[in-house]
Amino acid sequence: MDEQPSASKSRTQKSKKRSRDGNQNPGGAKHENLQVKIQLFQDQPNKIPPLVAYFPSGYNPQTQQRQDEEEPNNQNNSPKVPKVKVFRNMAQRKGNRLQVVVSPGGSNVDFVGSSFTGEAAAAQVCRYSLGVLDKEAETLKIIPIATNKIFRLEPRVRTAETANEEASNSTKSELTANRMDKLGELTALYGTKRERKKRKDAINLKKEVDSESQKSLDKKIEEVAFDKEALANTSSLIARNIPPHNVSATTPLEAYPLDKIILKGDWDFLGDIYKLWQGGEKVATNAYPHFVCNRIRKLDAIKDETQQWKLSCILSYITHLMKFRDQFSMGHVKSGKKHNIPSIIHHRFLNLFTDPESKILASEKINLFISYVLVLALHVDGFRTDPSDIAQDLRISKVDLRQHFLNLGCKLVHQNSILYATLPVPLNFPSQNIRRKRRQ
Repeated sequence: MDEQPSASKSRTQKSKKRSRDGNQNPGGAKHENLQVKIQLFQDQPNKIPPLVAYFPSGYNPQTQQRQDEEEPNNQNNSPKVPKVKVFRNMAQRKGNRLQVVVSPGGSNVDFVGSSFTGEAAAAQVCRYSLGVLDKEAETLKIIPIATNKIFRLEPRVRTAETANEEASNSTKSELTANRMDKLGELTALYGTKRERKKRKDAINLKKEVDSESQKSLDKKIEEVAFDKEALANTSSLIARNIPPHNVSATTPLEAYPLDKIILKGDWDFLGDIYKLWQGGEKVATNAYPHFVCNRIRKLDAIKDETQQWKLSCILSYITHLMKFRDQFSMGHVKSGKKHNIPSIIHHRFLNLFTDPESKILASEKINLFISYVLVLALHVDGFRTDPSDIAQDLRISKVDLRQHFLNLGCKLVHQNSILYATLPVPLNFPSQNIRRKRRQ
C-alpha cells in the first residue's frame, strides 16, 4: 500500500507511560516512553487493504507449525501449511463482496468466511482499522481493513454435497443482491433526500479491493499452520449445532462466551425486563416464558446493579428467542406476532435459524436454536440448572432435553430427587459413534 498520509492526518503523539524508575504495572514489565508519528491511510481502489479474520471453532493456526518442527520424523522440517484463498465477485456492482477460504494441508475441512452473509451481513455499528507500530522508524500506521468487515471463519467439511450446497446458497444470495440493487436504483431516482443520503452512506462503507494483490497476500500468510487436535473434532462439532465455544476453557463462563452469543450491539435493546423490575411491576406470565418468570426473583438477591442489568438482559434475550420460535409454530403464532423483537436482534435470528429463501424456521437449525436457549439458561442459573421449566417452554420432554444438554458437554446429576444439568470444564463432548449405537 502506497503511503499517502496528508499533512492534516499526520501528527506526533507522545505516549504517557510510567518510567523505568517509577512504579511498574502489576505484571512487573517495564515501560518506556515513545514519541511516534501517527499516519492515517485512506482506502485506495487500486490497492487491497488487510483482511482480518478469526476462528470461533478453537482452531489455532500457530500451534501446529511448532509441533511439526519438533517432530523427530519430520526430516525436512517442513510443516504442512494451509492454503489461503480470497475470492471476489467480479460483477461491477458486487466487486466489494469477498470470501476467504483457509484449507489446512492434509485435511478435508475448510474454514470459510464471507463479507456478505452470516455475521458480516448484520448492521454495521462501528468501523475497523489495523494499527502497525514501528519502534525503529517511530511511526504508528493506521490502515482501514477490507470492506470494513471482520471475517468469521466457520469450518466446513469438503465434500461434493457441501460444494453443491454452497453453489446453491451463492445463487440465492445473488438473486437477493440483484433485488437490493434494483431497489437502490429506485431510491436514487425517486427516493427522498434522507433515503438517498442513507444509501450513499451505505455505499461509502463498501470500498473496492484489488484482487491482483492475492499473490502478495498468500505469500504473507503461507507459513500459517493448523491445530490437528482442534481440526480432528471439527466434523463432530459441526453436526452438534452448538453456539460459539472454547473447548480448552478453564471456567464455564469461558466455555460458552456470552459476548459471542449476545453481541455488543444487542445489549442496548434488552432493557425491558430491567425497567419492569425497577418499577416494581410484575412480569405477566402470559407474555414471558415460564423459565423467565421463575428467575426474575434472582434480581432481588443481586447487590451489584451491573450484574442485575446483565442478568435481566439475558432473560430478555431468552424471551425474544422463544417468541421468535412462536412466530413459526402453529397455535402460538398470535403470541409471537404480538411480541416486539428489536430489528437488529430479529435480523440476526433470521440469519441464524431460518432458511434464507423461504424465511421459515429451518428443520436442520432447530437443534442450534435449542442449544442457544440452553446455554443462556446455564448462564442464568450459574451453570447448574433444573431443566423442568425450560423443557415446558421449548415444548419437548425432559428425556429429549437431556440429550441436548449432553450434546453441549453438560453433565446430569441427581440431588434431592431433582435432575440438574451442570457444565464441567474443559468441555468434553460425547462421541458420535456412541450416540449411533444407543439409537440402534
